[in-house]
Amino acid sequence: MLPRMQCDIVRGCGEAIKTLTAEMDGEEELFASANTLACVELSLLAMAQTMGHLSPALCGRLAWVDWDGWQALRGLLERDVQPRREEVWYGVRSLVPATLHLIDQLRRHEPVWFEIAY
Repeated sequence: MLPRMQCDIVRGCGEAIKTLTAEMDGEEELFASANTLACVELSLLAMAQTMGHLSPALCGRLAWVDWDGWQALRGLLERDVQPRREEVWYGVRSLVPATLHLIDQLRRHEPVWFEIAY
């Protein structure tokens, strides 16, 4: 049940980021909007922290995830390191969509990870 809950958190945060940035024309617009950027960064942090707590077995099933990228982004966001524009943009445009895609693939191919057991 824990892997499902963790993946649901990652998915929810990723979908929020996609929604927040969907109508934007690009990087400049995101970084010009302090409120949207703050929401995106909070969602990225929640995703990165959740990804950092996945079990080794689940991480192994998600081998194509850019674990180094998530770890680096998490460190920057947790320590509030500036500047981090490139890393945040990489998260929005690469880490989030790729991770959501890989979780969706795992859900289709190995649904046992997403079952609710009592």
